[in-house]
This record gives sequence, structure tokens and C-alpha cells, in this order.
Amino acid sequence: MGTGLAIHRYTVTSAFGRGLAAHRAGLMSGRSGLSAHALADGSPCAIGRVAGLEDVAMPASLARYDCRNNRLALLALEADGFAESVAAAIRILGAGGVGVVVGTSTSGIGATEAAYRAPAFAERGALAADFPYRETHNVFSCGDFCRRYLGAKGPALVVSTACSSSAKAFGVAARLIASGTCRAVVVGGVDSLCDTTLYGFHSLGLLSPTGPRPFSADRDGIAIGEAGGFALVGPADVFGARGGLYLAGVGDSADAYHMTAPHPEARGACAAIAAALGGAGWRPEDVDYVHLHGTGTLHNDAAEDLGLAHMGLAAAPASSTKGAVGHTLGAAGICGAALVGLAMDAGYLPGTANTGARDPSFHSNLLLSGRPGAIRRALVNTFGFGGSNCTLALEWRP
Repeated sequence: MGTGLAIHRYTVTSAFGRGLAAHRAGLMSGRSGLSAHALADGSPCAIGRVAGLEDVAMPASLARYDCRNNRLALLALEADGFAESVAAAIRILGAGGVGVVVGTSTSGIGATEAAYRAPAFAERGALAADFPYRETHNVFSCGDFCRRYLGAKGPALVVSTACSSSAKAFGVAARLIASGTCRAVVVGGVDSLCDTTLYGFHSLGLLSPTGPRPFSADRDGIAIGEAGGFALVGPADVFGARGGLYLAGVGDSADAYHMTAPHPEARGACAAIAAALGGAGWRPEDVDYVHLHGTGTLHNDAAEDLGLAHMGLAAAPASSTKGAVGHTLGAAGICGAALVGLAMDAGYLPGTANTGARDPSFHSNLLLSGRPGAIRRALVNTFGFGGSNCTLALEWRP
């Protein structure tokens, strides 16, 4: 699907820190924001934790929405003056002209985990009657919180398609705008650390004990990270935009090959990439950079590498940022888009943190270290469980 929509403002908060300046510094330094962690059984792993979430105070009017996921959303919304930019858009377009589409995988499930551990559950054998499930754990919780906090009254919904969630949110936003349902959309992605995610991936044998090494021969798993990011998307003429970051195309696919494993012939990945290229009107040789899904797992990296080769993108400079901020799951798409936007603005090709050498059986042009380089056209890959895939085509216009 082609869009040609301007990304007027964007922001991201992750293990790198809060806001664009922290992420630009982290990206160009080549450092990792991951930290060592141990599960209850002593199993080591690495995580990408956002500092300060425990101290975030929710507005009194939205107190029932208080959970780690919504705190992360609030922290991200207030970074880089993003909430103020949305307020300005609402003054121009009216509250009904601005929609909200957020991607998440687990929403505020951490709040339910805590409720089951609370003494009240042990005593009664049931969750407390006043437990705010709708405002915390419910998958719509984050979207509802964001629209209420921002005062947007256009369509509001949440996309939950595992790791492709916030990338697919861009596609939903583009369709809402194309249909005339609203004139601009706040696109977001928020996922926070919780035991369900950590122990779930541990049970699958997919957590690296030391940290991910995407596309390396000795890769042994992922690191879970948490992140929140947002973008204000709309036609260029709505806010008088000229140059900057544009959403040129969105490619969706669903191969449904397996609940957790990618298709071994990368059919879903190829379909998503092909749709993004077709929507943008690009040929493979037009792509200056590919932000890899690059999780650091044995099969996911191999399938993505094969997909790039099949699509004629093996020569394109490519890297993964998951060794730096972790796999942020439902927020991976918005994180990738923001990091690519920063790289485009800086004229910088990011490297792949933690990876010392590319798997010699791979074909991709993996960047181990960052270097100066212009990026005008880039792809952002997100390939989720269940074969739910999405590729974004991003363009930098002078």
C-alpha cells in the first residue's frame, strides 16, 4: 500500500533513554543499553529496561489507568514536546479529526500479574472486585489512555499482532486517512517488561543468556526490551510540511506457517517486503538501508536473510538495533521507524551492536559498525509470531 504521508513529529523512549536526543547519541555511539538480569530460577538473560518508570505519576483524572505500560506511554508522550504537537494539531483539525492507533503485544498484563500475587487474591481466591482490568490489562487500555490524555476524539484502536503491531498501526492509520475518516493519526507502540513475556520466551528457549547477537553464527536468542514511541502522521499539506520523514509504503502479510517459527522459505517476509516496495513504487536497488527485524534467534535471522536475498536486497546496507535496545515486541515497528528517521537526519548508517561477525552462510550486507552515509529510502522489517509480518517504506525528503 502506498501512502505518501508525512511523519510530522515522532518520539521514542527505550533503554537508550527518553526522547530523540538520547536515541541519536546511543545509535551513533554503537553502545548497548541492555543490562544483565536473572529470572527467579537463576537463569541469566539481558533486558532493555526504561529507567524511572516506577516514579511516573499518572494524572489524577486517569488514575485507574495506572500500570507500567501506561506509565511508559505517558513518559513517551511527554518526550520531545510530542503531546504539545498533538494539541496543536487538534487546534487546527479539531479533536474529531485526529485518530489514535497504538500497537502492543501484552498491554498492561503486568498489573494482572501483580493482582494475582496480592494478599487479597490469596485470601479470596479471586481478583479484587475493584481491580481495573479494563483500564490496565485490556488490550485497548493503552489506546484508550492515549486518546483521553491527548484529547483526541477521532477513531481509536489498538493493533495486537505480536512484533509487527506498531508497524501495522501505520498501515491502519494510512487507511483511516485515505478513507477520510480522520485527517491525522497519532501512531504509537508501547510494550513494557512483564513476567509473562520473559518466562514465555524462556520456556521456548529463545532468551539469550548474555544478550542478542543478530545475524551472527553464534547467535543464541533475544533480549526483551520495553519501549514506547509515537508519530503524528498526516498528509503533507495538513501542517504545511515540506521536507523530512515520509511514510512511502506499508507492506502487510500473514503466512500463518507456525505459531512461533517463521516460514523457512521466508514467504511471509518476501510478501511484506514486496508489498512495501510496490506501494512506494521502488525497485530493490532504490533502497539505501534496511532496518532488520534481526532478533538474534537461529531461525528468524536465517529466514530474514533469505528473504532479503530473494527480494534482491542482499547488497543493501542493513543492521539490527536489537542488540542495543532489545526486542521491544509490539513497539518494535515504531522504534525502528524512529531510529531510521534519526539515522536519515544524521546521515548515518547504524551498526549492529553486540555482533562481532556475520554468519558466513548469510548473504546480507550486514553493518557491524556504524558509519557516515546518506539514507534517502529505507525499509523497516517487523516479522511477528504467527507469521504476522509488516515492512515499512520510509523516505527522507529534503
